[in-house]
Amino acid sequence: MSGSGFSALDWTEEEDRLGFFGPGSVTWRVHADPVYSIGGLRALLLQALHPVAMDGVARNSVFREEPWQRLTNTAAFVDTLTFGTRREALRVVRRVRGVHRRLGGTEETTGRSYRVDDPDLLLWVHCAQVDSLLDVARRAGVVDDEEADRYVAEQVTAAELIGVDAADVPDSVAALADYFARVRPQLAVTPAARDAWRFVVVPPMPRWVQVLTPARPAWGSLASLAVATLPPWARRLASLPGLAVTDAAATAALRAFRTGLLALPDRARLSPIVRAGLERTAA
Repeated sequence: MSGSGFSALDWTEEEDRLGFFGPGSVTWRVHADPVYSIGGLRALLLQALHPVAMDGVARNSVFREEPWQRLTNTAAFVDTLTFGTRREALRVVRRVRGVHRRLGGTEETTGRSYRVDDPDLLLWVHCAQVDSLLDVARRAGVVDDEEADRYVAEQVTAAELIGVDAADVPDSVAALADYFARVRPQLAVTPAARDAWRFVVVPPMPRWVQVLTPARPAWGSLASLAVATLPPWARRLASLPGLAVTDAAATAALRAFRTGLLALPDRARLSPIVRAGLERTAA
């Protein structure tokens, strides 16, 4: 593990308890907010537009066979990285990086041979996630402009943990926008990306779940919001019919969604990992 501060020898017990971000961070506020779930789906959609990164997912994960398992694993990884102790965060990071070192392939549309842990691919996944979580948080009124810059800067640590050189990671909203301007010519909707978008928008569900529960319409609402909050250039690139909506309408729907979920108790809307982090640092 490279980078300063990423060894237990460098921490006090208090720093370990607070994790890499801590309860005073913008990161905790963004990742514990109800709109985080929308941002997570938006991130998956955006990440799929990089042909090589998407090929890595399609070829080397359980995405096709067990898509719900992959979603659950990804959510648990980000939650632990954010709300776990430093030791817990490093444990999951080392496990994931160990798996990534063994995976790779050749993406057909570009002809590029790659490893899953190539720095530019890790950076793309990181930036798509940061942009997505931040966009929905700003729309919903969770953070202001100054806090938005703080969030991007805080997330440089997350990128370092997964193996990206800090010097290459955007550390402000402006730097993040510049990154996307540079990378956009590389993006495309490959067949693997189309499959991923189809799963996010209309995921497979057992028939009894669709008939006896509100899961299908509820998920449809979440997915529609995720698509609607994507950058206009991403929506045009994907050309999904029937999901066009104005930014103002998307923002209003997002705020209404947040208001509804904030009325629920923490146990109903926060994962066990997030609750554990909040309880551990409550003092």
